[in-house]
This record gives sequence, structure tokens and C-alpha cells, in this order.
Amino acid sequence: MTSDTAQSLIRELGRKYLWWRPVDGEPFAERRIVSQIMNLGTYDDILQLEAALGSAHLVDVMLHAEPGWFSDRSWEFWRGRLSFATGAALPEHAPRRAFDAATF
Repeated sequence: MTSDTAQSLIRELGRKYLWWRPVDGEPFAERRIVSQIMNLGTYDDILQLEAALGSAHLVDVMLHAEPGWFSDRSWEFWRGRLSFATGAALPEHAPRRAFDAATF
């Protein structure tokens, strides 16, 4: 569970980085919002996010990311940053969609 301050920051930055409406009409999940901020956020925004949520929470977001949530560049940035900070073993590549059953 995140603090009220963290929730407020997530809502504020979420409006900045998720400008479309969810397909199902339900609010975006917190992990989706945080991953979008991690993927597209300015350096100042991600520093605020790190301070509010902590490295362990961001590792959890990466471990539960869905295909398309992170670009290769953002994944590598966060993988290096969070692996160093926490010692967590994060996958080398972001989750990707597979369109060919033979690739599984």
C-alpha cells in the first residue's frame, strides 16, 4: 500500500503521462500508471517517483510489467538503476508481445 503523498503524486503524474481513456472505462491500475511514468517521465518526475515509492516498489512494477509498458531504452535504464540500488535480479529484456506461437 502506498502513502497518501505517493498516491497524490501518482494521480498528478498519471494525468500528465496517461492522456487517453482506459478501454474498459475503469481507472488505470497503479502499476500501469507508475510504469508509464517510469517509461516516459522526465528525470525530475522519476526522481520524485523514486523518493515517494522507493526502489523496491519500482522493482515490483517491473517484475509485473505487461508487454508494451516499457521501451527497450527505459527498461535498460531502470534495470541498471534498480539492480544496482536493490540487488534485484531483473529480466534482461522488457516483456514483449509474441504474434507467432512458435516463439514461445
